[in-house]
Amino acid sequence: MKIVDLQVVRFRVPAYNGFNVAGHQHPVSGRWSEEALIRIVTDEGAEGVYVSSQRHFEPTDKFPFERLPDLSAGGGREGSFQVNSSSWDVLLKTVRPHLIGEDPFCRERIWRKLSGLQRSFPKLTDRILAMIDLTLWDLAGKVSKLPVYKLLGGHREKVKAYASTMVGDHYKGGLSTPEEYADFAEACKKQGYKAFKLHTWMDEVWTPSTIMATPDPLRDVEACRAVRERVGGDIVLMLDPYHTYSRQQALTIGRELEKLNYYWLEEPMNEYSVSSYAWLSEQLDIPVIGPESHAGKIYARTEWVIHKAADILRAGVMGVGGLTPFMKIVHLAEAFGIPLEAHSPGVGTLHAIASMSIPGEYYERGLLHPFLNYDVTPPWLNEMVDPMDEEGFISVPQGPGLGVDINYDYIERQRIIEE
Repeated sequence: MKIVDLQVVRFRVPAYNGFNVAGHQHPVSGRWSEEALIRIVTDEGAEGVYVSSQRHFEPTDKFPFERLPDLSAGGGREGSFQVNSSSWDVLLKTVRPHLIGEDPFCRERIWRKLSGLQRSFPKLTDRILAMIDLTLWDLAGKVSKLPVYKLLGGHREKVKAYASTMVGDHYKGGLSTPEEYADFAEACKKQGYKAFKLHTWMDEVWTPSTIMATPDPLRDVEACRAVRERVGGDIVLMLDPYHTYSRQQALTIGRELEKLNYYWLEEPMNEYSVSSYAWLSEQLDIPVIGPESHAGKIYARTEWVIHKAADILRAGVMGVGGLTPFMKIVHLAEAFGIPLEAHSPGVGTLHAIASMSIPGEYYERGLLHPFLNYDVTPPWLNEMVDPMDEEGFISVPQGPGLGVDINYDYIERQRIIEE
């Protein structure tokens, strides 16, 4: 079997989440954005597909911004439009020539081949590598008529979820005060979540005399304390604060979290300073988890293990270039007896966690906000990939391949045609 084509179908999607100038997600006025269906086609008719996004937010009754017109008829495309076409150009112009003629089951060879191109093609990101890798895993699962997690070894069929918030904001009724974090944590607990993670404020205020433009770490602690007091001791709590605190600021936060019985502290300092994390892990009893944003795939995480920089290892399927490299990191953690927690939601993450025989205890469900409803089926899918049951568990898709039920009619209606 040989690959004969890589296809990218671009389509419009409604969106109510966007990024601020610092790159953090917040609720925004309704706009049209762009996603893609990626298809790898073989000479024997077998195909693998991957949809670049599997989550969608709808406004709650608290949403204060402008909404899109009624989309039930497939019209109303006016409004701002976020284009991601540069990623799709990389797929077609850089990746596609290296796929044609390859055996689609030789995922390791293909991944090595493509990852080697990153040195000369910086626009070939780890996320793009991951989309190709997941498409190939989907193809393998469909040919074998098995879900991907069973091809990976298979270990469990349900995974505990935690609610992961957006970062702190200045919206009244949003996440602007410790009390609002507590309100939202209480609502998530009532929904069935058994664990809750705060992303606190990321504000940087620069003046002519600024030395370090960090938020106030004591405000983070106040929010963490308000949440613990509101939800009680029977729910697991985590914190992912501003990412460039000093050593002393991170230590202060960590010691306060220990008093509040928090489960982990995530990325409070620059992750390229591995020695700082080794120092912090040594100082604290609360587990330090990382790295999340440190580039370098398995190589960076090996350095973290060797230098004892984290008590819980961190990696994301989309952040390290796919399932193929992610499972190498799983086995690295297993060999050293270190838990590994997966970063970010998505169908690839679900299959990865379900195949792990070490913790991975949780699936990160988010990013969540009081203004947005996560529990809706994206219009380009026929069902959610990660619906949560009343006990706070996510069931792994059991269909062949990745098990994503795609609404091809919607994609065709909203398809973007190149002119």
